[in-house]
Amino acid sequence: MSTTTTPQTDAAATDTTPVRLAVVLASTRDGRFGPTVGKWFTGLAGQRDDLVVDVVDPVETPVPYAMTWGDPTPDDAALFAAVTPRLAAADAFVVVTPEYNHSFPAPLKNLIDQHFAEWQAKPVGFVAYGGLSGGLRAVEHLRQVFAELHAVTVRDTVSFHGAAGAFEGDVPRDPEGCGTAAKTMLDQVVWWARALRDAKAARPYGS
Repeated sequence: MSTTTTPQTDAAATDTTPVRLAVVLASTRDGRFGPTVGKWFTGLAGQRDDLVVDVVDPVETPVPYAMTWGDPTPDDAALFAAVTPRLAAADAFVVVTPEYNHSFPAPLKNLIDQHFAEWQAKPVGFVAYGGLSGGLRAVEHLRQVFAELHAVTVRDTVSFHGAAGAFEGDVPRDPEGCGTAAKTMLDQVVWWARALRDAKAARPYGS
């Protein structure tokens, strides 16, 4: 006579340490609005016990624009050393992006393209801002790009339509609405980050 045992879930085996979240600012344009949106968002994210936040700003930590084959030059290697380990250490990402000509900024594409394994099997959320579209067309393009890099984009997005008028200084005019949207998105990011972190600990991801 054989018996069937039901696998037991070992709660202690689940990693509950805070998720390391890299918030990536997309725009490098003079007079950019991104730091205003980013400051509000990182303020909210920083209040959560389940997150440790690192802001990756391509103005402060740029990567080379010219993509070359072979080993990077010493100057390029120094640029990568300032940002690549931070992307690699992250469990998850949130990209804060405007919309330029129905898509996202070139410096962000450059940052994404010059890395690969750093994005793999990690969740990505979005905070978008723009005019009538609220930056959502940029987000839709980014979903395709991150899918190619084996990243998981979460469904819910924070979007600011008419962004310049949506803030009073550094504070949104509708803090409750965008705050609720941010919580929903971050809850999804944390769930995926922990699920993928546990999965990768048990079995390395193969692309």
